[in-house]
Amino acid sequence: MRDNRRYVLGAVLLAFALFLGACGSGGDDDDSGDAGGGDGSKGSVTVGSDSFPEAQIVGEMYALVLENAGFEVERQLDIQSREVRLPAMESGEIDVAPEYVASLLSVVDPEADLTGDATEVAERLTAPLQEKGLEILTPSAAIDTNAFAVTQETAGEFGLVTMSDLADVAGDMVLGAPTECPDRPFCIPGLKETYGVEFREFKELEYGAATVQALQAGAVDVGLIFSTDPLVSENELVVLDDDKSLQSADNIVPLVSSELPQEAKDLLDEVSATLTTEEITDLNRRVAIDLEDAADVAREFLEGKGLL
Repeated sequence: MRDNRRYVLGAVLLAFALFLGACGSGGDDDDSGDAGGGDGSKGSVTVGSDSFPEAQIVGEMYALVLENAGFEVERQLDIQSREVRLPAMESGEIDVAPEYVASLLSVVDPEADLTGDATEVAERLTAPLQEKGLEILTPSAAIDTNAFAVTQETAGEFGLVTMSDLADVAGDMVLGAPTECPDRPFCIPGLKETYGVEFREFKELEYGAATVQALQAGAVDVGLIFSTDPLVSENELVVLDDDKSLQSADNIVPLVSSELPQEAKDLLDEVSATLTTEEITDLNRRVAIDLEDAADVAREFLEGKGLL
């Protein structure tokens, strides 16, 4: 949150100016139909999100409810990755962003135990986030976890149903995943430790369409996708069962500056209370497949929930 002291000073100066104006003018030509002055802003908030559709949709929801309540909102909804966004949040450049509880914990506290219980994971985030001047709010019911997918042809050829099935064949395969995969415990390190899976080659790919296209073209054999990505069912991909629970509770949650006003936090929690896995998957489809604008989709959703 940017320094709110300037808004306090601004309010004092504005009140003084209005007082002088009231004393100095009483003519009929006064055209100040918006008496009271100012734009009613409650302060400036920068909302950020990573650059994939789901994060942009939820980030836009956050921005819209804050604007609707009178906050001045700046949007940065195309950030390359969490590794870029988190330092910006620590420095105060970004105040609010959608996050995923387990993935966030794996980054801020790599030694922490991850579970499938969102409440437990959220509690373990409290201390490491406090050190950064950040906090998470109430996790939503919407879960978007990481998953590994193959084409139906690959699944049939190698008898792939579960992640454990990859152990004997991955040495001849190429994994496609985002740049940070070699360093993330849910990705290459976790695959080796939990499943004994080591791929012949790793190819850097963005989430979503790029990974799906690479799978279909045979450029990669296994791709890391989001479980709520509508491209999975649209392209009839096979998601391998995480039979040893490598992935944890990745509920969508607002990550915010600790200095964010309580009113803003309450508004973000109201958004979270409306989100479900089924609905966020449908919103993703509308943006990723139907090519609707993320801002339009977010606004329509919020209006339907009575939040705008």
